Amino acid sequence: MSGHECSHEREQSHGHVHNSEQTKKISNRLARAIGHLESIKKMVEDDRDCSEVLIQLAAVESAIRSTSRQILRNHMETCVTAAIQQNDEETLSELYRAIDELLK
Repeated sequence: MSGHECSHEREQSHGHVHNSEQTKKISNRLARAIGHLESIKKMVEDDRDCSEVLIQLAAVESAIRSTSRQILRNHMETCVTAAIQQNDEETLSELYRAIDELLK
Protein backbone atom coordinates (compact mmCIF):
# COMPACT_ATOMS: atom_id res chain seq x y z
CA MET A 1 0.00 0.00 0.00
CA SER A 2 1.14 3.54 -0.65
CA GLY A 3 1.61 6.19 2.02
CA HIS A 4 -1.85 7.57 1.33
CA GLU A 5 -3.96 4.48 1.81
CA CYS A 6 -5.76 3.56 4.97
CA SER A 7 -3.14 1.06 6.12
CA HIS A 8 -0.64 3.27 7.88
CA GLU A 9 0.52 2.62 11.40
CA ARG A 10 -2.25 1.94 13.93
CA GLU A 11 -5.23 -0.37 13.67
CA GLN A 12 -8.54 1.41 14.23
CA SER A 13 -11.89 0.02 15.34
CA HIS A 14 -13.48 1.02 12.03
CA GLY A 15 -11.42 -1.38 9.96
CA HIS A 16 -8.45 0.67 8.82
CA VAL A 17 -5.44 2.48 10.18
CA HIS A 18 -4.40 6.12 10.32
CA ASN A 19 -1.10 7.94 10.14
CA SER A 20 -0.06 8.53 13.75
CA GLU A 21 1.40 11.97 12.92
CA GLN A 22 -1.93 13.16 11.49
CA THR A 23 -3.79 11.66 14.45
CA LYS A 24 -1.51 13.55 16.86
CA LYS A 25 -2.06 16.83 14.98
CA ILE A 26 -5.84 16.40 15.11
CA SER A 27 -5.70 15.45 18.79
CA ASN A 28 -3.63 18.57 19.55
CA ARG A 29 -6.10 20.78 17.68
CA LEU A 30 -8.98 19.31 19.66
CA ALA A 31 -7.12 19.73 22.95
CA ARG A 32 -6.56 23.42 22.15
CA ALA A 33 -10.26 23.86 21.35
CA ILE A 34 -11.22 22.15 24.61
CA GLY A 35 -8.85 24.39 26.55
CA HIS A 36 -10.27 27.43 24.81
CA LEU A 37 -13.82 26.34 25.69
CA GLU A 38 -12.80 25.89 29.31
CA SER A 39 -11.47 29.45 29.36
CA ILE A 40 -14.72 30.69 27.82
CA LYS A 41 -16.69 28.87 30.50
CA LYS A 42 -14.58 30.69 33.10
CA MET A 43 -15.32 33.99 31.31
CA VAL A 44 -19.06 33.29 31.66
CA GLU A 45 -18.67 32.31 35.31
CA ASP A 46 -16.73 35.55 35.89
CA ASP A 47 -19.57 37.51 34.27
CA ARG A 48 -17.34 38.86 31.49
CA ASP A 49 -18.73 41.03 28.71
CA CYS A 50 -21.07 39.11 26.40
CA SER A 51 -19.37 40.47 23.29
CA GLU A 52 -16.01 39.13 24.47
CA VAL A 53 -17.57 35.73 25.14
CA LEU A 54 -19.22 35.66 21.71
CA ILE A 55 -15.96 36.57 19.98
CA GLN A 56 -14.17 33.74 21.78
CA LEU A 57 -16.96 31.30 20.96
CA ALA A 58 -16.66 32.25 17.29
CA ALA A 59 -12.94 31.51 17.47
CA VAL A 60 -13.60 28.04 18.90
CA GLU A 61 -16.25 27.35 16.25
CA SER A 62 -13.75 28.34 13.57
CA ALA A 63 -11.09 26.06 15.07
CA ILE A 64 -13.51 23.14 15.17
CA ARG A 65 -14.61 23.74 11.56
CA SER A 66 -10.96 23.86 10.52
CA THR A 67 -10.28 20.59 12.33
CA SER A 68 -13.31 19.00 10.66
CA ARG A 69 -12.03 20.10 7.25
CA GLN A 70 -8.61 18.61 8.00
CA ILE A 71 -10.14 15.30 9.06
CA LEU A 72 -12.27 15.29 5.90
CA ARG A 73 -9.25 16.10 3.74
CA ASN A 74 -7.21 13.29 5.33
CA HIS A 75 -10.14 10.91 4.95
CA MET A 76 -10.54 11.75 1.27
CA GLU A 77 -6.81 11.43 0.57
CA THR A 78 -6.59 8.02 2.20
CA CYS A 79 -9.74 6.07 2.92
CA VAL A 80 -11.97 7.45 0.18
CA THR A 81 -9.28 7.08 -2.48
CA ALA A 82 -8.88 3.43 -1.49
CA ALA A 83 -12.67 2.98 -1.37
CA ILE A 84 -13.04 4.30 -4.92
CA GLN A 85 -10.31 1.97 -6.16
CA GLN A 86 -12.03 -0.96 -4.43
CA ASN A 87 -15.60 0.06 -5.40
CA ASP A 88 -16.46 0.27 -1.69
CA GLU A 89 -19.89 1.89 -1.86
CA GLU A 90 -20.44 1.70 1.91
CA THR A 91 -17.43 3.93 2.63
CA LEU A 92 -18.59 6.39 -0.02
CA SER A 93 -22.09 6.45 1.48
CA GLU A 94 -20.57 7.15 4.90
CA LEU A 95 -18.58 10.01 3.36
CA TYR A 96 -21.73 11.55 1.86
CA ARG A 97 -23.51 11.26 5.22
CA ALA A 98 -20.57 12.90 7.02
CA ILE A 99 -20.46 15.75 4.49
CA ASP A 100 -24.20 16.30 4.93
CA GLU A 101 -23.70 16.60 8.70
CA LEU A 102 -20.75 18.99 8.28
CA LEU A 103 -22.78 21.25 6.01
CA LYS A 104 -25.75 21.57 8.40
